[in-house]
Amino acid sequence: MPKKDTGGKFSVGTYTFNEEIVRKYLASMIVLHEYPLSMVEHFGFRRFMSSLQPLFKVVSRNSVKNDIMKIYEFEKTKTMRIIEKNTSKIAITTDMWTSSNQKKRYMAITAHFIDETWKLQSRIIRFIYVSCPHTAEVLCDVLVDCLMDWFIDRSLLHMRCCAHILNLIVRDGLDVIGDGIENIRSSAAFWVATPKRCEKFEETAHLLKVSTSRKLVLDCKTRWNSTYKMLKVDICYKDVFTRLKQRKPLYKSAPKEEEWEIARDICDKLKVFNSVTELFSGTEYPTVNLYFPKICEIKMSLKEWLCCGKSIIERMAMRMLDKFEKYWFQINGIMGVATVLDPRYKLRLLHFYFPLIYTNGEDAKKEIERIQDICYNLLNEYSLKSKASGVGASYQSSTSSLPSPDESETDHMSKYDKFVASDFKGNVKNELEDTDTYHEEL
Repeated sequence: MPKKDTGGKFSVGTYTFNEEIVRKYLASMIVLHEYPLSMVEHFGFRRFMSSLQPLFKVVSRNSVKNDIMKIYEFEKTKTMRIIEKNTSKIAITTDMWTSSNQKKRYMAITAHFIDETWKLQSRIIRFIYVSCPHTAEVLCDVLVDCLMDWFIDRSLLHMRCCAHILNLIVRDGLDVIGDGIENIRSSAAFWVATPKRCEKFEETAHLLKVSTSRKLVLDCKTRWNSTYKMLKVDICYKDVFTRLKQRKPLYKSAPKEEEWEIARDICDKLKVFNSVTELFSGTEYPTVNLYFPKICEIKMSLKEWLCCGKSIIERMAMRMLDKFEKYWFQINGIMGVATVLDPRYKLRLLHFYFPLIYTNGEDAKKEIERIQDICYNLLNEYSLKSKASGVGASYQSSTSSLPSPDESETDHMSKYDKFVASDFKGNVKNELEDTDTYHEEL
């Protein structure tokens, strides 16, 4: 043990210095905290390391780069072994982002799977720069190269991102009513343009006794939820904008009363999309079993908006519904399977929503049978794997907190509760007996 003398110095007895371990920890620190490789050549860092351990010779940035690549190869090999032993299906997600300083686009590819202890595992298997053009063919080639490199050559099933689909749906709808909220957008831009205008706006709000806890924000036209948040804030300052129109001659974009009415209607309609998007983006609870009922609620809401009697909302709903139909068939199958496997719903939720969504009863029946067939196929596939491996299922319960439901969700689910409470046995006699057995075993 080191001993400290009266001068504040430590004297160390027997000590073994391992340079290899120190270099490994140095490389790990740079990766963990995203430090630049050049830090190892900074004078201050070298002087610090020299005083801390004179035996350690600080390496160059190229040596650190090589050490980092060794860590990467080690972790890659370890992850590949885990994936090779995995018998469940693997979900692959991709995400594109643009670096703020270089304006270059990168793709991150992540593999998700359930391990033998029923825990969700996620591993980033590729982070790569993608050169232009960023067409579907180019992105597909990058993804395929990654899967081949990781020997993930099992059958794959394409599933679109539900949050992204919602984004496309709402953006199409907002294109219809863009002019209706342009003055509100211009007003927000005018009063946040300079610090003096911001002060004037807050001063007027205080005179009118309007809370200024929320700051005016501008929206990004490619992010619909930013438009929703902008409208939500600006509506609270309606009286402030009206008063400033009388006091500031340069302010010429004050919204009219009918424009505020349109904004309130749009904000009210977008609320359901915002709550569902936030729910889908959760990381502290399972989300796959939530997709189907939420998407069904959105479709039913769009059908209701078509008959609301307000032309601008009806045009917006029509555009959204057209985009919705484009993706509906691609996503409802897998989402329906997740709902069936949820012991709270099983097939009952499908029998509740599909007759409401499809005007033709035969279409609803065919869709339910299609999802039921997918369930049977998956069940047979995993049954064969289970018998071949001789491994039984083990399950560890976990707790997670879901966001509080909003009013629209409560309304839809109360209708479902009444549906379940009704004489349901005569309509659905077969509730996937094998699936029931599966839940009982868990």
